[in-house]
Amino acid sequence: MESLQPGDLPEIGGYRLLARLGAGGMGEVFLARTASGRPLALKTVHRDLSLEPGFAERFAREIRTNDRVRSPWTVSVVDFSPPDTSPQWLATEYVAAPSLGDWVRRHGPLPESAVRCLARELSAALVSVRAAGVVHRDIKPGNVLLGAERPYLIDFGIARAVRDPRRTRTGTVIGTPGYLAPEQATGAVAAAPADVFSLAAVLVYAATGRSPFLARGEELGLPALLYRIVHDEPVLDGVPESLVLLVTECLAKDPDRRPAAEEVLARLRAAEEVEWSRVVPPALVADAGSREAELRGLLAASQPPVHAPSVPGTLPAPPATAPATALGTPLPFTPALVPVPAGRSRRAWVIGAAAGAAALAALVTLLIRLTGGGEGDGKGAAPAPSSPSAHSSTKPSLSAAWEGTWSGVGPGTPDADGVTRARTQEFAVTVTVHPGAVGDVIGRQVSDLKEVATGRNLGCTEALELRQIRGNTAILAAVTSHPTDPTAVIDCPRGNIYLVTMTEPDRLTLELEGAQSAGAPASLTRTR
Repeated sequence: MESLQPGDLPEIGGYRLLARLGAGGMGEVFLARTASGRPLALKTVHRDLSLEPGFAERFAREIRTNDRVRSPWTVSVVDFSPPDTSPQWLATEYVAAPSLGDWVRRHGPLPESAVRCLARELSAALVSVRAAGVVHRDIKPGNVLLGAERPYLIDFGIARAVRDPRRTRTGTVIGTPGYLAPEQATGAVAAAPADVFSLAAVLVYAATGRSPFLARGEELGLPALLYRIVHDEPVLDGVPESLVLLVTECLAKDPDRRPAAEEVLARLRAAEEVEWSRVVPPALVADAGSREAELRGLLAASQPPVHAPSVPGTLPAPPATAPATALGTPLPFTPALVPVPAGRSRRAWVIGAAAGAAALAALVTLLIRLTGGGEGDGKGAAPAPSSPSAHSSTKPSLSAAWEGTWSGVGPGTPDADGVTRARTQEFAVTVTVHPGAVGDVIGRQVSDLKEVATGRNLGCTEALELRQIRGNTAILAAVTSHPTDPTAVIDCPRGNIYLVTMTEPDRLTLELEGAQSAGAPASLTRTR
């Protein structure tokens, strides 16, 4: 990790860069931090690459692919650049851990018990990838992080959706030599069995320190290595005896002869299960502690000056214009879509003064309720000032109960007049949430809302910051917002405020304070 000195690089997307983590085929990767101190891995794209025809579509596809895969063994997308931003970037959760490739190069192969456990953990990750309908296509030692609690499978940069034939093509070698499947080596379209092959190749590396198609210390040119993958049998000397048969089957040349990821996991779970934290080498635990300490130091050194605290229970003032977006409960205005003259953005919002006043009153009522005012005699008296001791020094946090993916579908507005409000089809919303404290970006929402006449997607995608949590009710703010369809010419301003209540363990209700966006779902159900 190469620390950056103040002034080395500007902030990107509002996130302060702290250190260079490395570079890859698409660009550089940095350790960054949010304003509240949450660490992120921020990947930037080479400027020359971003100028290539079709790159913007490929980059948007990478983001969508990353966000579809949600499991304990993968990292979540936190934020990403709006269209036409330079440089383009993608921010994900940060894991303070070495890659399998770095670890084996420095310390040698993993112990047998760790290799067996790694096999089980990565096969579980692969099952989650397959369940999301995604093929990773670049499983390699550099894309496996050895966390102290569990390993992680990262970087879906060249993954493509299984069910969309437009996103695959023949004649192109996709993957990393030494770990790609024969069908990838010949440039054929690679499906889920290719990931099973690469997983087995990575396990051989973890156990032996080499690819299954290379002798120790051997180096081959790309054509010779690809020939071996397609025609030669793997060298499995040093692989634990308990894994040899399974690894051999996974490395079959014919994709149809390889077991599916679900079968691989079932066979590994049939053996004795030992937690990853119990089999990792002590040196790896020490390394994780050192990385965490270094991270804490970087975060502390980059902490912005402390300003006078705001009045407890208050929210920043919302922007003067706040269009309706996916969650459907913007405060304090009621929006409506109207056509605008040519040459301007095709989305504008009519804000009625009476509606704005009514919604503002609702916001005041909401704040009184959340801060404990308006109770007792029912006359709306202001609450008594509270002493400093009444407030915990620890920032309120969103509990793990909120973590997951939540989805809902509203009717849209198919009967609207198309003038004062757009005629739309179903209003689909997906919100992903992870635990965090007030001030953290705790998730994002993606809305899909197609216009009846044109088929345009009018939905917006927002990064959500936790502004307040009280009991089972959270106030969220959209700190970034851009069109869900990167080609859509619509406005998605940031700053919308949402009120969400967990009414049941697997149900979120979008509260009616303020103005519910017409046609939006009234509630969301946990999908995973």
